[in-house]
Amino acid sequence: LTDSSVHRTSADGITLDTDAVLTLSDCDIHDIPENAVDLRSRSVLTLTRSTVRRFGRNGLSVWDPGTRVDANQCEIHDSTGDYPAVWVSDGATVVLDSCRVHDVPDALFVLDRGSRADVVDTDISQVRNTAVSVSDGATAQLDDCRIREVSTGAWFRDHGSGGTLNSCTIDGVQTGVIVTKGADPTIERCTVTSPAEAGFYVSAEGRGTFHSCRVTGSGGYGFHVMDGCRTTLTRCRTERCARGGYDFAEDGPTVEDCTSDESGVLVPPTPALEPSAVLTATQSAGLLGAVPAQSTQSATARLLDTVPEATTPARASEAVLGELDSLVGLDSVKREVRALTDMIEVGRRRKEAGLKAASVRRHLVFTGSPGTGKTTVARLYGEILHSLGVLERGHLVEVSRVDLVGEHIGSTAIRTQEAFDRARGGVLFIDEAYALSPEDSGRDFGKEAIDTLVKLMEDHRDAVVVIVAGYTAEMERFLTVNPGVASRFSRTITFSDYVPEELLRIVEQQSEEQEYRLGEGTAEALLKYFTALPKGPAFGNGRTARQTFESMVERHAGRVAQLPETSTDDLTLLYADDLPELP
Repeated sequence: LTDSSVHRTSADGITLDTDAVLTLSDCDIHDIPENAVDLRSRSVLTLTRSTVRRFGRNGLSVWDPGTRVDANQCEIHDSTGDYPAVWVSDGATVVLDSCRVHDVPDALFVLDRGSRADVVDTDISQVRNTAVSVSDGATAQLDDCRIREVSTGAWFRDHGSGGTLNSCTIDGVQTGVIVTKGADPTIERCTVTSPAEAGFYVSAEGRGTFHSCRVTGSGGYGFHVMDGCRTTLTRCRTERCARGGYDFAEDGPTVEDCTSDESGVLVPPTPALEPSAVLTATQSAGLLGAVPAQSTQSATARLLDTVPEATTPARASEAVLGELDSLVGLDSVKREVRALTDMIEVGRRRKEAGLKAASVRRHLVFTGSPGTGKTTVARLYGEILHSLGVLERGHLVEVSRVDLVGEHIGSTAIRTQEAFDRARGGVLFIDEAYALSPEDSGRDFGKEAIDTLVKLMEDHRDAVVVIVAGYTAEMERFLTVNPGVASRFSRTITFSDYVPEELLRIVEQQSEEQEYRLGEGTAEALLKYFTALPKGPAFGNGRTARQTFESMVERHAGRVAQLPETSTDDLTLLYADDLPELP
């Protein structure tokens, strides 16, 4: 077919089957409800200077060994469905030479052992999800290609999947290249510019060889390599990466002659990680020199924005428990925390005596309404574990769904890993954790955050304590929907709503701390106020008590400011008239 048009069909535009051979030159295939072109069973299509546009499924759908498409100077664009523009599977082959693929959900999917895609001098742009996806043992070769304005540039997904990216540029993406689950591509002389999350991300035992690659202007890391990934980096460089040029986990990659201009320093991980080797670098005038050649063995390093602050000396556990006891209410919570502390302390003593110690799972579920002290107790719990030598630092990192779940494929695992890394040696507190598993999840990325978190908790069970928190009913549903999560938590601690007397006590504490006093009849008025206050879903418990005190102070200031002269009593006494009106 030459200078022809195929359009407005009732199903596929062109179907080739069983050794069929077709050549299209200067043709236009458009407004197709299904596949624009569907090839199977050793059929061959040669496509030259042609356009494939406005299709409901795949632009090119290519199946079976011996089936092949050669496309030269073609344009594939404006998909009307949710399918990849080019689909290659079951041992088929596609060659794209000097083509353009744009305005599609995904550009190129290559699946199954024996399937192959060769892409040369091709532009891929304005792709909502992934430009190139390689899985199930397939191979993709990209040379001198330009990928821009996509979510993920290239994703090599699993064992046996690989290929080569050579002299490609990837610009304006969430993540440049992702390598996961044993995939092993070779990436050479590629540049990733301005990725929002990471330039190159390797996780879940992904491998990959990166040679003379460059990342510039990343909103996250340049190279982010997680545990157990036998990755090799040689002569790579990062520039102006917001979170750091290189982020390597415990069992890090092999690195040789890699450089960065970041203003941080490469430092060893915490002593508890016991790395086999540590990357070092010299810092001069804000520039990092090349990583020494002796670090070409398996190495572990983290590129930090600043040198970590010295660890604050731990308070004794009894001092922290004393602060916990001073909190208003929370009697059952205090009993639960003290019981856990006693179990851990006795376990430590039994080990010192050469006895077996009962296994204590330290991850917790906190349930209850807002303002009941969950975050405060989580912070104190981390301090207690630090004082007992269970956690190295005991600090608290508080996150919610927005900190863990990305908007694009591949970004969620990166965000979750980064949050977990920030919490190493302390407590990761996930507020409103049930939001990670909404009832109508659909294609929600929250499940990816949960799956990543569960694996990290298993792989680093002694490095981080995880506490998930939220409303009681929602958290019960969350644990039911995700049994993998539920199995990793030792117990649930319920934070009850404050009663009026406890809310009054919080106001009294606030008054004492801020050098105010309650005037005659004010305590009784507060008790009546808290009793009458509506206790609906928006009720903030302790937060409401503190807001009430702040409102009283504001009203007190408005009243006292009008006095020509003031006494100490005038400046310190709060009266019933200073109470805000009931909502």
